[in-house]
Amino acid sequence: MHISLLQPVIDRPGPWASVYADVSHGTEDTAKQQELTASATTAQLFALGADEATCGAVHEALLTRRGDPGTHAGRALFAAHGAIVLDTPLPGPPAVPFAAWGPVPRVTPLLAAIGDDPVCLVVRLDRTGADFAVVGERGGGAERGDARDAGERSERHVRTAADHTVEQNAEEIADAVRKEFESSGAEVVVLVGAAHERRLVHGKLPEPLRALTYESEHGGRAPGAERDLVERDIAQVRAAQESDHIAQVADRFRAGTGPGGKHAKPHSAAGLPALVEAAREHRIDTLLVSPHGADSARQVWVGSDVDQLAVHGMELPNLGELRPAAARADDALVRSAAAHGADIVVVHDPERAPAGGLGAILR
Repeated sequence: MHISLLQPVIDRPGPWASVYADVSHGTEDTAKQQELTASATTAQLFALGADEATCGAVHEALLTRRGDPGTHAGRALFAAHGAIVLDTPLPGPPAVPFAAWGPVPRVTPLLAAIGDDPVCLVVRLDRTGADFAVVGERGGGAERGDARDAGERSERHVRTAADHTVEQNAEEIADAVRKEFESSGAEVVVLVGAAHERRLVHGKLPEPLRALTYESEHGGRAPGAERDLVERDIAQVRAAQESDHIAQVADRFRAGTGPGGKHAKPHSAAGLPALVEAAREHRIDTLLVSPHGADSARQVWVGSDVDQLAVHGMELPNLGELRPAAARADDALVRSAAAHGADIVVVHDPERAPAGGLGAILR
């Protein structure tokens, strides 16, 4: 999972207001509903102990209308010390809207909602060249967004020489695909265009990249051609990529080995004591989280620093924190893992999830 979205809230001290709101705009009294939602949310936060400035920032943010009329949408907001630090859309309304106040931001529901969000390079091609667009990492729908700057449209164009043969043009486009794949951070490629050109370019790709490349049988180089069908194909490819990645991570965790294979030294961890110790020592390579696991909601103790994490509050003074606070285990471990560059994978399937809902592949 690409955790850059979490960076604004990882190192910043709390306490935090975390809000998951239904901000659908489907009725004539949308403005009134927004006011009711904003007022109820801020009243709940105030009752939980949030300061007036932070409540005011949340109230103002929830009054700001986003999205098109008639859309069913959700928003996740994180605020601290009177300021909105992160305000991001959800794929849909939260199943259960809620507000929380605590020492650690409630980021696990956000990760569960957005999923792995694999970055996909979309290549619209014909015999004269190709157009590239990057989809994913909170960049929006098909062919919108940028893996490096979410929300910014990412496009590049390659034109082949008029005097080249079809084979030469395919080689030139394939080389451009390789370069764009490497520079964009993409994990999968979708080729869009006439069948003959698609297959030629596909066959010219290096073998490792060829295995990560799929072809859409719909659309052409013109962006509007069969747009809905092309977007459906892209969504299916990204969903399959996400499912495969989760399965591979879950299998690695169960095997207790890293990429070195079955003869590598076992280095997986489960159970809160082992996970907390690994987090403090920066040994988590990949954190597995199941939102509904029993350990996910268990209480751990945290300080203002991401490394101040313990199963028992009495341990924190030894880590330099004299005023420990209780937090959910999943959010505390996610904060620590993300701060030290670990991958985070949400496993919804209980058959694949670690016992208790939390586990780690260690460095």
